[in-house]
Amino acid sequence: MSKHTQDATKLLELVGGKDNISTVTHCVTRMRFVLVDPDLAQVDEIEKLSAVKGSFTQGEKCQVVIGNEVSEFYNEFANIAGIETETVSTETVSKDKPKKEAITQQSWIQRAMSNMAEIFAPIIPALVIGGLVLGIRNILADVEFSNGYIVDNSAFWQGTYHFLWLIGEAIFHFLPVGIVWSITKKMGTTQILGIVLGVTLVSPQLLNAWGVAGYLVEDGVLPYWNFGFFTINMIGYQAQVIPAIFAGFALVYLEKFARKISPEVVSMIVVPFFALIPAVIVAHWILGPIGWLIGSGLASIIQVGLTSAFNWLFAAVFGFLYAPVAVRGLHHMTTVIDLELMGQFGGTILWPMIAISNIAQGSAVLAMVFVNRHNEKEKQVSVSACISAYLGVTEPAMFGINLKYGFPFLAAIIGSTLAAVWSVSMRVMANSIGVGGLPGILSIQTASMINFAIAMVIAIAVPISLTLFFAKTKLNKKSE
Repeated sequence: MSKHTQDATKLLELVGGKDNISTVTHCVTRMRFVLVDPDLAQVDEIEKLSAVKGSFTQGEKCQVVIGNEVSEFYNEFANIAGIETETVSTETVSKDKPKKEAITQQSWIQRAMSNMAEIFAPIIPALVIGGLVLGIRNILADVEFSNGYIVDNSAFWQGTYHFLWLIGEAIFHFLPVGIVWSITKKMGTTQILGIVLGVTLVSPQLLNAWGVAGYLVEDGVLPYWNFGFFTINMIGYQAQVIPAIFAGFALVYLEKFARKISPEVVSMIVVPFFALIPAVIVAHWILGPIGWLIGSGLASIIQVGLTSAFNWLFAAVFGFLYAPVAVRGLHHMTTVIDLELMGQFGGTILWPMIAISNIAQGSAVLAMVFVNRHNEKEKQVSVSACISAYLGVTEPAMFGINLKYGFPFLAAIIGSTLAAVWSVSMRVMANSIGVGGLPGILSIQTASMINFAIAMVIAIAVPISLTLFFAKTKLNKKSE
């Protein structure tokens, strides 16, 4: 018997038993149920379990926040419920009933965002580390102290600066490899073929994506492969997201088609041949250039919105809506936009607002620690959720505290809105995606660090003040 046995057994009962579970998955912090009859779930009782940090119900879906031990909890739950599982991306999914049952109960935008989440979930840890690596390099070489730059005063730090780029380059330059691999993993096709296709998108034989503009200026014509009756430009797609997504799905469907028509006896040879080679050709000839245009256009539109005279309005809308959108799991598209902005403009003005939103959610919870100081259990949950949010994981804060009481969530998004307006108005730019909380300042470009620090202060002070004010007003009304 594990420490989660009792709560897992009780949770199974409170969601209506095994027969009421259409599918159940878990992500980084949450158990995600799709229920046959949502009315059978006893949400109030679920939230009383000691292992549960909060819950959220929308239609047939019930999400239960467990925290960092969700993987262990899920395994115990699956064992008690007798659910056979498989791993899909970083999620573990029940196999007892087809996953299509859950999919049919989602809108098309929810399905699209769910797919996007499953593609990028395995890649996010690398992106976070990449952001921290670039942030450390930023401190070493771009922040001037009284005795100059750190790299100029120490051979050790100079060596560290250059060595860390080995990691940064692997993560960001070769990002298409990870994206295509993740797509093949999610879609259940051959992952090594995805890796090979991804490598062809960033091969050293190709003109580097960042060198295309300069090459055109100097030579006027891009290098190309000549096939007689058509040519393919020899350009790479380093750090490009949409071309990699298009290429990955092309490979997936070509492999599935080849497997469908190929005799089993020769499938080991025929399927890889007729899947990979056409996928590489189509990726470089058609899908890559189209994806590049779409990605560049999308990034340019967003960048115009973030740098125009009305950027404060864009920031206010984004700052106010990001957390509510994240609650419904529809926020993963921002990862694609951030990566496109990084590739085209050398940084992203969008990502700092996400880090600010996380800080604001944690700050509202910090105020609730004081409000609930006489409730030992609630205080413990609040402290844990606050620390988690300040380090970039907001699910325990949002589901466990802020949404539960309502007014802390409102205070948080107001604080996030004001901080986002300041951040965008001051053109705060991050080198890359990083840890979306207080450590996020390491990912901010040197020239923007002070203004981001001011945005952080706003994201801390406003939610705390408003939460305490709302709590006092609410408590006074209750006493009356």
